[in-house]
Amino acid sequence: MEVEDRARLLDPVDRISEVLFGLIMAVTIVGSLSIGTAGRDDVHAVTMAALACNIAWGLVDAVMYVVRTVTQRTHDRALGVRIRSAGPDAGRRLIAAALPEPVAAIAGTEELEGMRLRLLAIRTDERPVLGPRDILEALGVFALVVVATFPVAAPFLLVQDAAVALNLSRAITLAMLFGAGVELGRHGGHPRPLVTGVAMAVFGAALIGAVKALGG
Repeated sequence: MEVEDRARLLDPVDRISEVLFGLIMAVTIVGSLSIGTAGRDDVHAVTMAALACNIAWGLVDAVMYVVRTVTQRTHDRALGVRIRSAGPDAGRRLIAAALPEPVAAIAGTEELEGMRLRLLAIRTDERPVLGPRDILEALGVFALVVVATFPVAAPFLLVQDAAVALNLSRAITLAMLFGAGVELGRHGGHPRPLVTGVAMAVFGAALIGAVKALGG
């Protein structure tokens, strides 16, 4: 029930989700800056706050990724034990219930029986619940959340005029949201990924506005 051969470190949805999380956190904090009264010390403080916040949340997200991975694999092992100890009919039903709905809908008795026999022939419970690749993926989660801060914060470090820096930061945010939407569209097989890019930019902008309105 486990898939060990993963071609990439994190799948596209995980990667883009972490970037979006870090991006929205950073731009929300940076957006709290009062441009009319902000001095260079204020700009520096807010920029450092955005970085510190994303480091903290990146760490939390990485730990939760490990917890989620361990929990899922423990569940899969328990399911494997149940399937191996059940009869053929009950085992096939357990496998069908565990499959994603679109796959279960097209999996017949022959396919389910093949999965059951393969499961009987392997010992997934002998594999470690957590491996080196999982730690790398957790570090990847942390890095993505933190790295997403820098494009948003960079204008405040490079441009003296706070108003200009804020506008640049917002433009970079929208561009990153658009790019993330395009990648999600391509991954999902959307016929026009540019449409998903625009939708993500609009959705992200609305979400950032909602977070700010709620005091985030």
